[in-house]
Amino acid sequence: MWYDESVIYQIYPLGAFGAPFENDHVQAHRILKAKEYIPHLQKLGANTVLFNPLFQSVTHGYNTTDMRKVDERLGTTEDLQEVTEALKEAGIRVIFDAVFNHVGREFFAFQDVLKNREASPYKYWFHIDFGGNSSFNDGFWYKNWEGYDELVSLNLKNPEVVRYIFDTVDWWKKTFGISGLRLDVAYCLDQDFLRQLHDHVRSFEGEPFFLLGETLHGDYNTWVNEAMLDSCTNYECYKGIHSSFNSRNFFEILYSFNRQFGKDPWCLYTGKHLLAFVDNHDVNRIASVLEKKEQLPLVYGMLFTMPGIPAIYYGSESGVEGVKNENDTAIRPEIETPEWNDLTDRIARLIEIRKAEPVLSYGDYTQIALTNTACVYQRSHEGDTIWYAVNIDEAPVTLQVGRQADAADLLTGENICIDQTLELAPGSMKILKLQ
Repeated sequence: MWYDESVIYQIYPLGAFGAPFENDHVQAHRILKAKEYIPHLQKLGANTVLFNPLFQSVTHGYNTTDMRKVDERLGTTEDLQEVTEALKEAGIRVIFDAVFNHVGREFFAFQDVLKNREASPYKYWFHIDFGGNSSFNDGFWYKNWEGYDELVSLNLKNPEVVRYIFDTVDWWKKTFGISGLRLDVAYCLDQDFLRQLHDHVRSFEGEPFFLLGETLHGDYNTWVNEAMLDSCTNYECYKGIHSSFNSRNFFEILYSFNRQFGKDPWCLYTGKHLLAFVDNHDVNRIASVLEKKEQLPLVYGMLFTMPGIPAIYYGSESGVEGVKNENDTAIRPEIETPEWNDLTDRIARLIEIRKAEPVLSYGDYTQIALTNTACVYQRSHEGDTIWYAVNIDEAPVTLQVGRQADAADLLTGENICIDQTLELAPGSMKILKLQ
């Protein structure tokens, strides 16, 4: 599938393009700034853009008030069409962040319930008990998302709600030509709803429509399967990557790689393509998390050679820092013009390698060598074999790899001869294509 070979660039538009946190209801056209990112995306090599919330909301985009109106802080329907068409002309697909688990209190159907209570035709769009109360003293209780009364949970068992959502998806696809959805808090979504959504989008003409779910813990097979989602966020490996570098313990991340993608019958997700990332709009920036920032290229080397679909969060390709604060504005900053530096150069080269080598998208996974501060793992597919090798120690290391082969370092073009061992300089990595 096309998405198995994609390199995703995630943009949080309300932050990236400088919108005020509170919706001031002043019509602006900030989303057009996304067009200025296109040369950067092309040079970087990203072929898919994931836009976080774009539609009318109270603040951060996840308290939606109208799923079919572009947020006034960002622009108009015509503005967003102009952006998606420009991205498509540049060969870049677009994915929308879809917030279907809950809405904001200003959402039209909930406003009708507030006004008409038991007489509202929308009372079954939500989970409501008219014998209770809320923190807003509404005179009735309603199910919310994780204790936040500002976020009203939708009743996804109600066919009227499902039809409203499907009509919305249809309109997004027809109007903006999107290629997929990121399903916010997919781990909360009713699983029958996910099956129905899967069947609905499979009826679309043209290339397969990508369904990506936000998941945190648990067995990702619960959501990623032939009846539901194509992929989900791999938070286990997200944590394992930065933790292994910071604690000088590659046993952690290679345990996760093997547990998830190894060849043994008990391995969990072998053959599946989970979303691989080192930061996003909900967590601290990798440049702030990593204790030794000179290791950033090595971290991205791992990201682009591990199994999965790699995603980059806007600005992180140049080492932008950010630590979560109130309202998360510090990790969602305004960046009108993305910076290009040595780190960006290295990431662009990693993307070039990944796109040129199908083995990195489809290959199986095998551990070759492992110490606390160095490791080698292998990706193999249809006769091609690539090794990722890294050493974060302050001293050179010689690893026992148990193989003789000629290889080319895809990062440097250097040809080397492997004779049972592999030498790595301090703080270095190699991406070796074995002959």
